Amino acid sequence: MATSASPAADSRLIQDVSRQVARRVVGQDYMIDRLLISLLTGGHVLLEGVPGLAKTLTVRTLAETISTTFSRIQFTADLLPADVVGTQVYDQSTGKFLVKKGPIFANIILADEINRAPAKVQSALLEAMQEKQVTIGGVTYKLEEPFLVLATQNPIEQEGTYPLPEAQVDRFMLKLRVGYPTRAEEKEIMRRMASGEPIPIDHVASPEAVMAARARIADLYMDERIMDYIVDIVHATREPGAAGLDDLAPLIEYGASPRATIALAQASRANAFLRGRAFVTPDDVKAIAPDVLRHRVLTTYEAEAEEVTSDDIVTKVLAKIESP
Repeated sequence: MATSASPAADSRLIQDVSRQVARRVVGQDYMIDRLLISLLTGGHVLLEGVPGLAKTLTVRTLAETISTTFSRIQFTADLLPADVVGTQVYDQSTGKFLVKKGPIFANIILADEINRAPAKVQSALLEAMQEKQVTIGGVTYKLEEPFLVLATQNPIEQEGTYPLPEAQVDRFMLKLRVGYPTRAEEKEIMRRMASGEPIPIDHVASPEAVMAARARIADLYMDERIMDYIVDIVHATREPGAAGLDDLAPLIEYGASPRATIALAQASRANAFLRGRAFVTPDDVKAIAPDVLRHRVLTTYEAEAEEVTSDDIVTKVLAKIESP
């Protein structure tokens, strides 16, 4: 059952958070918008971009604006699962083992350079992302909501990195490609940051307000035709021939999973919510589909040879599938 709130209150919540983030982060409207969608749906985000594009600053600032706890985990090749989730420590004074909780016990987690950690660490993170819980010494501990993993990876430097398991990549609701600022934005960045003085941020929302907004988003109206449209898009990535996209069949190794269908519906609702609407339109689906699908459509060697990316495939699918 969704909690009652006026559309004006919802709009004010979003505007207040966006305004505070904009005090520190210049430009990057696309990234901020998508991070708000993740916050309002509980979906994790994979941020891909070269260093220095304010990814860490944006995530940290977002956590500050909503008065939540924040942890930054720097992933390295020698990181252990215990360094992330925690471990048991022997207390000599009592002769008992005590649980020392790791940095995963926070509301917003920044997993910096996530692809630098080995498989054991990725597996430990997987339970936290999917089940919202971790296991230490055979005891399971629930993670406090809102719980979000916002991970970064560098698309250029591949030395010393581990490819993320497909099962883990699929757990990210969105994969964002973060680009460079414009010339005017970069000049404003220089103006604000060159002094080295910290820019204060006000706490304008609470975890309770975020959770209440999530409940209202889950009840946002979605017409049956929009549902069919979402299913058609996802199915076209699996069976392109059936959708009249025979040229894509040799380029797709695996299509998107049913988790993509769920994520696309949730993200489309959140996109409508951010724009002050109580219903989902085809434009909401089209706007968010590339971020939901680009990491879930796996291309073949033939696609790589022809320099066709998953983004290209998603663009062709969206152009072909008729919107309601």
